Amino acid sequence: MILQRYLTLFWRWLWLMLLMTLLAGGAAYLVSNRMTPVYEASTTLLINQAPASSASPDYNAVLTAERLARTYAELLIKRPVLEEVVRELSLPFAPSMLAERIRVRPIRDTQLIVVTVEDIDPQRAADIANHIVAVFSEQNRELQSERFAESKRSLAGEIAKLQSDIDTTQAELAALRGIDDPVRRARLEEALVQYRSSYATVLRSLEEVRLAEAQLTNSVNVVESAAPVYTPVRPRIATNTGMAAVAGLLLAIGVALLIEYLSDRVNSAEDVATTARVGMLAAIGRIDGAEPSDKLVMLKDPFSQVAEAYQMLRVKLEIARFEKPLHTLLVTSSNPGEGKSTTAANLALAIARSGKRVILVDTDLRRPSLHRFFRHANLRGVTTALVRDPSDSLYNHMIAAGEENLLVLPSGPVPSDPAVMVSSKKMLDLIDELKRIADVVVFDSPPILAVADAMPLAHVCDATLLVVLAGVTRTSQLRRACDQLLQAGVEPQGVVLNRVTREQVGYEHYYYYGGERKRSSRSALSRLFKRRRRRQSGMPGMIDTVDASVTGIGSGTRPDRGAPIDIVMDGFYATPTPETIDRHPVSAGAVVATRTDERRNGMTPHQMNQTK
Repeated sequence: MILQRYLTLFWRWLWLMLLMTLLAGGAAYLVSNRMTPVYEASTTLLINQAPASSASPDYNAVLTAERLARTYAELLIKRPVLEEVVRELSLPFAPSMLAERIRVRPIRDTQLIVVTVEDIDPQRAADIANHIVAVFSEQNRELQSERFAESKRSLAGEIAKLQSDIDTTQAELAALRGIDDPVRRARLEEALVQYRSSYATVLRSLEEVRLAEAQLTNSVNVVESAAPVYTPVRPRIATNTGMAAVAGLLLAIGVALLIEYLSDRVNSAEDVATTARVGMLAAIGRIDGAEPSDKLVMLKDPFSQVAEAYQMLRVKLEIARFEKPLHTLLVTSSNPGEGKSTTAANLALAIARSGKRVILVDTDLRRPSLHRFFRHANLRGVTTALVRDPSDSLYNHMIAAGEENLLVLPSGPVPSDPAVMVSSKKMLDLIDELKRIADVVVFDSPPILAVADAMPLAHVCDATLLVVLAGVTRTSQLRRACDQLLQAGVEPQGVVLNRVTREQVGYEHYYYYGGERKRSSRSALSRLFKRRRRRQSGMPGMIDTVDASVTGIGSGTRPDRGAPIDIVMDGFYATPTPETIDRHPVSAGAVVATRTDERRNGMTPHQMNQTK
């Protein structure tokens, strides 16, 4: 169930995810496409550690090699090296700007260093990388040779002095060749031997210094020189576009989750159960149509998915009231505009189709709307029935709904004090009279949170049905409506979630699964032609007039069409007849139009009565 909820949430916000993904990816593509391409060139160096310092391959030697590589990596981007590179290549930027374009990376567990240079010119990037290595190598050699330079200079001076003494002594010995002076000759020969011995010793010391210099000097060798690469590394249009699209998608998912977390709207059966602590009896989809009469889906398209949802609601009400049959039902909502009148009208039609006699009563005496569903003027109804003469039949204040077993009692003229009229003794008497006439009486009442008119009706009705507009009604409003009913001693029978979309949880479960699913959306052109045909031929089961005394309608004919019409009989339909109905005289105001039902073999109720 958790996975299904998340999948439903994903499907509900798919439009936002696609939108933000496309916007982020498109923006990244446009920005990347306008950026100046940047190229890079890389060269690889090998750091040769001094042999004397790595004679023993222990752990300290390894650490020394790694530290040396990191040290050289830092020295490569220091100011002396960069200044020399800028001077030799005559670069048009300062060493600090050059340092920003260089990236030095020691390769782990090796003595290799990779120097990468970025530039808008691929050839210049390669030249900079190679010159950096060359300049650094020269400066490194000079820096390490300075440690032994003083010793070598001192030994070289001493060797030169000894060589001079040897040469002088040899010259003096040459001058004594013909002279008999054995003492001096012996002294000079002895001194020459000492000079030569010292010369050999100093020369050996110089060689040892040179050997130590060679053994203790670290060298830098180029393993792979930099070459120009003509494929830009920035901007990476495909990568940037993909990453931006993914970022946009993740941002959209985060926004959707945040909205869902902060949202206090009623969207699913779980929200209803958590908020109202009552069950959701049905989920009704959106009904197309601009006029109120278009909302009567039970008349317009009784085999549609939305009509099946109303049938499901009727069945669940019958099951819930199995032990105690339902005679009076109040349909209300928390706030105006949640579809309670549409629900009440279609539910009454669904109950009437099951064979029960139903009377639909508009007790919303402040903003009545049921008469517009059936295209009647609101001249008679509840208010006129409450003040009627005892000899006046209640049927004269009702209208036919275009469906067998269904009559509609509109609100009538709006009174000055609706709350008093609804809670009066005459209203209770009217309800009792309606219960004697019909099997089920459905009341459309004002919203609970808006006015107090619905509470007296909820007390006298067998069940109360709350209509909730999916995605609009707040959980706090639904909770307050239920609390008000419970405080008044009325327990709601259930909740109807109205205008549910396919993306909301549980929507598919409230539609029948037999047969092929039909699309509820129709083109604007087809709706236009259908509305035009309806105006020409007349909406089945609906009339535009109320009373013959007002419209001038004679006995059983319509002046605009001249066709015979049906009138109320036994609370329902029959052909015009002068007989009484339930021992009450039939008024000329109880005229209704025949309803052509193509799904009943093309026969009207009037023709079906004649067949019977």
